[in-house]
Amino acid sequence: MVFGLGKKTQMPTREDALSGRPERPFHVSPTHVVLGTPLEGPWPDGSEVLYVAMGCFWGVERIFWKQDGVVSTAAGYMGGYTPNPTYEETCTGLTGHAETVRVVYDPTRTSPELLLKAFWENHDPTTANRQGNDVGTVYRSAIYWTTEGQRLAAEATREAFQKVLDDNGLGRITTEIRSAEDAGTFYLAEDYHQGCLHKNPGGYCNHGPNGLTCPVGIVRQDQLPAQQDIAPPA
Repeated sequence: MVFGLGKKTQMPTREDALSGRPERPFHVSPTHVVLGTPLEGPWPDGSEVLYVAMGCFWGVERIFWKQDGVVSTAAGYMGGYTPNPTYEETCTGLTGHAETVRVVYDPTRTSPELLLKAFWENHDPTTANRQGNDVGTVYRSAIYWTTEGQRLAAEATREAFQKVLDDNGLGRITTEIRSAEDAGTFYLAEDYHQGCLHKNPGGYCNHGPNGLTCPVGIVRQDQLPAQQDIAPPA
């Protein structure tokens, strides 16, 4: 992370956001440096995609590539307005994007509940637009779902984790939960951000267990209504 950037704590309007560009202005390796799987697909049939934001995406990506059933992860920018932004642009807060990790997983080997358990337990979802020393809308907590099952899991686990927070005298969850379709296109970050903490094991990371446990098994998949998937943003 580049300290001193990303201090903007108010979202820009679409009109005030940086204009961006029609194409990605940098090259990104097509293969995940840890998992050896395609960074941008194609992924195995039946794979599902979930997008999570919980502060600096370096540590977030490492948390999720270690989860059982995860096929691929990628660091990127999502939830804002600027097309094909750079890291430096995103850090100004003038793109509207959050540092986000795309998590591709095999739903026969894991579930949204288990992935979201890792989400809630490894950051502070009560600090709006801040994770530790990282301050600004780019570091906000967010879940962008692509299936109805993910939406139900996000809402149910949020409710369950809020009770844990209440029982411990802690604050209210500020996590943004909305569909990936509504959040907009996921833009890959620069190549040096992909698998960053694998490439630089001693690199900056302020993520880790927050000492609280999120209950799982709140939403049983066999009790969900028929899912109508939303196509993941490009």
